[in-house]
Amino acid sequence: MGTILKNGKLLVNGEIVALDILVAGNKIVKIAPQIEGADYKIVDVSGKLVTPGFIDMHVHLREPGFEAKETIATGTASAARGGFTTVACMPNTRPVIDTPATVELILQKAKEEGSVRVLPMGAISVRELGKELTDMAALKEAGVVALSDDGVGVQSSKMMKDAMHIAVELGLPIVAHCEDDSLIEGGCVHEGVFSEKQGLKGIPSEAETIHIGRDIILAEATGAHYHICHISTADGVRLVRDAKQRGVKVTAEVCPHHLILCDEDIPGDDANYKMNPPLRSQRDRDALVAGLKDGTIDMVVTDHAPHTAEEKQRGMALAPFGIVGLETAFPLMYTKFVKTGAFTLQEVVDRMTKVPADVFNLPYGTIEEGAIADITVIDLETEKEVDPQTFASKGHNTPFTGWKLAGWPVLTMVDGVIAWQADDLNGKGEVH
Repeated sequence: MGTILKNGKLLVNGEIVALDILVAGNKIVKIAPQIEGADYKIVDVSGKLVTPGFIDMHVHLREPGFEAKETIATGTASAARGGFTTVACMPNTRPVIDTPATVELILQKAKEEGSVRVLPMGAISVRELGKELTDMAALKEAGVVALSDDGVGVQSSKMMKDAMHIAVELGLPIVAHCEDDSLIEGGCVHEGVFSEKQGLKGIPSEAETIHIGRDIILAEATGAHYHICHISTADGVRLVRDAKQRGVKVTAEVCPHHLILCDEDIPGDDANYKMNPPLRSQRDRDALVAGLKDGTIDMVVTDHAPHTAEEKQRGMALAPFGIVGLETAFPLMYTKFVKTGAFTLQEVVDRMTKVPADVFNLPYGTIEEGAIADITVIDLETEKEVDPQTFASKGHNTPFTGWKLAGWPVLTMVDGVIAWQADDLNGKGEVH
């Protein structure tokens, strides 16, 4: 028995077209103006936007080791609520994802308890300590899709170059958290307007930009696919743009919070505005938006980083870095950029679906006959306030509480199976 998504609005070459979609097994079998069939489950998505399932190549599911913050079950439920069908989990768990056994544990947990597809990233260095390279071939064999020490920067240039050489042989991307530790000691926010006003130790933009520059040089020398995590600086965007023009295989991602907020927006000692990299200057924010618009920055990710309420109540100086983002990512992008005319709807959808799939060579990210049935249905009209108490995530640490947004996902289908749907898809239609 298959499923027909009836009366949805699909983006076809930038235009919105009313089409039905027939799903059987885990594939999209047919797309047409009208599809009928008494033997199929009918889901009425009248007036809703139907897109490929969103892909987030940067999330922290926290399990194993930090289950009080998040689990694979709650994190993937949060992803489904946000319209994500595929998420890549970062390796800074405990134990670190630096052995095949830990990769296998995560994949098994995701299979048993997950709502969406989970792609583990393996660590570059053992325990992410930057002293010894992991057995990258064994990690690939176990199922990792990339290599990263996210959460910390690889401080040794030689280690990064050696890692890139191995990654080229294995056909894996190097995904880099760019941060020079010698410039950040004790820093908790961006070195700028807010840090000066609050008397807090700042993290300078150069801490990120130096690593981006170094690693671009190494990627050019080795031929590695070098992917930059959560880029946040104007100078970093400039370096990436220059490198791409030279033909270096460099890609980059950006988070909604860095596109929307800057350090001047931080209201006070509220650690829900504390993340790493920190909210930068208005100049940096504007450069990120421009970089995403012109393709210098390839994709949007969330860097979903849940923490307990107790941890976040410690204030800027002492609280851990990170905010949650899976359930607000598309509404933020749609409300702040599509509705304002800064981006087209197609541009935002592509940067959350097709582009990450292409960059990481994943067989997802499209809606076409024969494609894997990863589908997200979105209500573009209804506005509602961000309420962390309704999140599926254990983490409620967001700076967007109370923001009124449109563009909320109402149904998420993974591999042809409905992983989550709103109680009422549109206030009118029902699931039959």
